[in-house]
Amino acid sequence: MARIIAVANQKGGVGKTTTSINLAACMAELGRRVLLVDMDPQGNATMGCGVDKKNVSLSCYDVLLDGCDPRRAVVSPERIKNDVLPSNMDLAGAEVHLLEVSHRESRLKTALQTLEPSYDYLFIDCPPSMNMLTINALVAAHSVIVPMQCEYFALEGLSSLMDTLKQVRETVNPNLSLEGLLRTMFDSRSRLTRDVSEQLELHFSERVFSTVVPRNIRLAEAPSFGLPAIIYDKSSRGAKAYMDLARELDDKHYRE
Repeated sequence: MARIIAVANQKGGVGKTTTSINLAACMAELGRRVLLVDMDPQGNATMGCGVDKKNVSLSCYDVLLDGCDPRRAVVSPERIKNDVLPSNMDLAGAEVHLLEVSHRESRLKTALQTLEPSYDYLFIDCPPSMNMLTINALVAAHSVIVPMQCEYFALEGLSSLMDTLKQVRETVNPNLSLEGLLRTMFDSRSRLTRDVSEQLELHFSERVFSTVVPRNIRLAEAPSFGLPAIIYDKSSRGAKAYMDLARELDDKHYRE
């Protein structure tokens, strides 16, 4: 059975899209069938996989609003092993249009049901806000990965996000679970980083991934070349961290 995982955080700049791109690519390197769904109108996950967002013929917008068969919108980038359901600025208009249609919260869920038999994992890159696009992702998902930096304000944002997930479970998706918290841009030299990390482990215990993603220049450079880090520089600390995360997640769901 396919596992649908939303990568979400209401706070921007935490490595959400970086996590989506690299986790999808690393999971595909492990031999899993993977689809990355870009639900952010910025289309950064699309571009980070080497897909020109300005030249895609069909996108998430067409799937959500026009009833397009999602299989027609999926693209297979040349240099990576996972597929992509792309996005671009057209999706920005979906936020308003979705308010006017029926079953607006479950449009993505319905579309992904068509795709599930073809994949082991479907990762959804969410916008950095709690809007109708993010709600669609949370309704479609089985679980949520929350990337976060170990800093003071991140803890405040995490509390708000936990409240949101609770509301989603109580209203539209009772089966939604927290897959795990992922510590990103981790600097072990920082006392604050270590303190916040300890607080996360204390309060969320097994819900905190063992894998920690460090600050890494190669990880930051890779998207400008349209590549995940595992292809751009597989020996980099960032690439190795995301490969460790893929193995940790895969062990949990498919190697028990």
